[in-house]
Amino acid sequence: MAVARWWLLISAVIVQSMALGRVSCYSFGAARKTRRLPSGEMMLNRNNLDAATTGQVIALAMDMADAARPASLGYFRRADLVADNKASLGAFDPVTAADRAVEDALRAIIADCRPQDGILGEERAGVDSQSGLTWVLDPIDGTRAFLSGAPTWGVLIGLADAQGPFLGVIDQPFIGERFVGGLGQCWTAGPSGRHPLATRPGRDLSQAILFSTFPEVGTAAERAAFQRVADACQLTRYGMDCYAYALLAAGQIDLVVEAGLHPYDIAAPLAVIEAAGGIVTNWQGGPVTMADGGQQVLAAANAEVHAQALALLRG
Repeated sequence: MAVARWWLLISAVIVQSMALGRVSCYSFGAARKTRRLPSGEMMLNRNNLDAATTGQVIALAMDMADAARPASLGYFRRADLVADNKASLGAFDPVTAADRAVEDALRAIIADCRPQDGILGEERAGVDSQSGLTWVLDPIDGTRAFLSGAPTWGVLIGLADAQGPFLGVIDQPFIGERFVGGLGQCWTAGPSGRHPLATRPGRDLSQAILFSTFPEVGTAAERAAFQRVADACQLTRYGMDCYAYALLAAGQIDLVVEAGLHPYDIAAPLAVIEAAGGIVTNWQGGPVTMADGGQQVLAAANAEVHAQALALLRG
């Protein structure tokens, strides 16, 4: 099966072990590693995972998030950190040694524990899935924030089947916060302890808080549509990258509206938000299918604010 274009499935924790209460993939040794599927064997999806595989992918997601913390923090706020520009025509799309180091660390863990799974990452070539499952990785979501020393970047880890993401992890290494959703997991852990995730209840848009990464959202038409929503909200804030989606899942804000996203930008947040009770669609109210980027995303805490924002986006 070809690498899944877009969706992520990520799991949350299993029980047992230190701070985050998990069992490491590596604690089971060779017995925990899985074999490649013979030709013709049933492909895995969210509906046919057995308890052992569910536990394994949850543990693997936690292992990856743990490994990403030292891999990323070794570069954060370093005076000698430089960025290459992946964009052209005067745009700036930075990538640093930190992005590459984190993705390499995550891929090494997948290769060791579940080599039959696919990988879709931002910085390296895709790996075809032989199992039906694909990990979707954004090693540093918010590289501009990372370069600026702002702790609003994060590590995004997801696992998807053909339907999309069903397990997601948003991890902020500097603050030490983690947000997990899917496969029965729905929690956050950090400096204030561990708590369940739950989005905000319904309210009028005039009382809502809206976040977006850039004030210059997408095309001119997309900016005009976004502005209609912003004008109707009580408060609009910018520049939070994946942390905005984490705040939505944690019940702190009501909406995130963005355009031009890639699969690795939204897969993990989508799984976390849906597990917390929120809604994620495109600007037409359909599923975020993430062909190859350029996706419009409307993430809402509940059906009430989603309906109001969607009507304004549609014009």
